Amino acid sequence: MKHLVFMALIVITGLTQAQTNFEKGMAKAFELWEAEKWEAAENMFERIANAEKDEWLPNYYIAQMNSIKSWNEKDEAILKARLEKAQEHLDIAMIKSEDNPELLVMQGQVYTNWVAYDGMTYGMKYASKISELYAKALELAPNNPRAAFCKADWAMGSARYFGKDTAPYCAEVEASIELFDTFKPESDFHPNWGKERAERVVEDCKS
Repeated sequence: MKHLVFMALIVITGLTQAQTNFEKGMAKAFELWEAEKWEAAENMFERIANAEKDEWLPNYYIAQMNSIKSWNEKDEAILKARLEKAQEHLDIAMIKSEDNPELLVMQGQVYTNWVAYDGMTYGMKYASKISELYAKALELAPNNPRAAFCKADWAMGSARYFGKDTAPYCAEVEASIELFDTFKPESDFHPNWGKERAERVVEDCKS
């Protein structure tokens, strides 16, 4: 189900003058990432994660970066290494922050990487888990736009794959855009991606 693939868009705006080592490190990591220096950014997130034992965000972004790099990857060995690294850091983050909707959404993304790579092999293994993850994330945070969007987008992809009507899910994706408009991340470093992709999905629905 290659149509489920999307690049997460990180929107980092208004970063304030960092005061702590954590904030300075995170700001630098995002600066490197936005400059497309992926390896340097990932290395910075890893250093922060090692230094800040209670912070889940560096592990989250390492997982996200490896998830993004796995989309459309054809080499199974490379894909496996990246997704195993993503999973390793997600597992660490989930220990640090239990029942975190952002982490549940990212877990759904990593599982979707496997399905996108080989739906016949991994669809049966992960499809229901992905649906459950997004449903739980939305239950924990009904106003989280990524939970709402990813749940609807996954359901839409599944419906399309099985030849079913996608209209109800198009409406759900459109509704998620309103959540993006009102969502306020906890800090400049918390997840704030997805609106652009949701808007593109809505446009595809209308075409």
